[in-house]
Amino acid sequence: QVQLVESGGGLVQAGDSLRLSCVASGRSFSTYAMGWFRQAPGKEREFVAATSRSGFNVYTAHYAEDSVKARFTITRGNESTVTLQMNSLKPEDTAVYYCAASPASSNLVERRRPDYWGQGTQVTVSS
Repeated sequence: QVQLVESGGGLVQAGDSLRLSCVASGRSFSTYAMGWFRQAPGKEREFVAATSRSGFNVYTAHYAEDSVKARFTITRGNESTVTLQMNSLKPEDTAVYYCAASPASSNLVERRRPDYWGQGTQVTVSS
């Protein structure tokens, strides 16, 4: 059974940092892209960042009024792990953060349709 398990969420103050981790199991993910999405209350789930299976190619979202590229860093560990380092957190970053995986990066970055989802980890940023 394939599982993606996130950890590292929590309650922090604006300006703080958090590091989210995701561990995948149940199959080989050596050929899979992995990434992160988030969903704030009352909003649709949105893409945050993704990395190719090699970790060489990195994709980061650019929202209309805030580019997370300067604040968030995605890193591929071994074939089954991915982390999201989040710095200078803002209240608008409050959301449930989901780990995702797919054989093709485009399924994460463009189609927003991963093959696998984690259960999510809550990140709350107070002002």
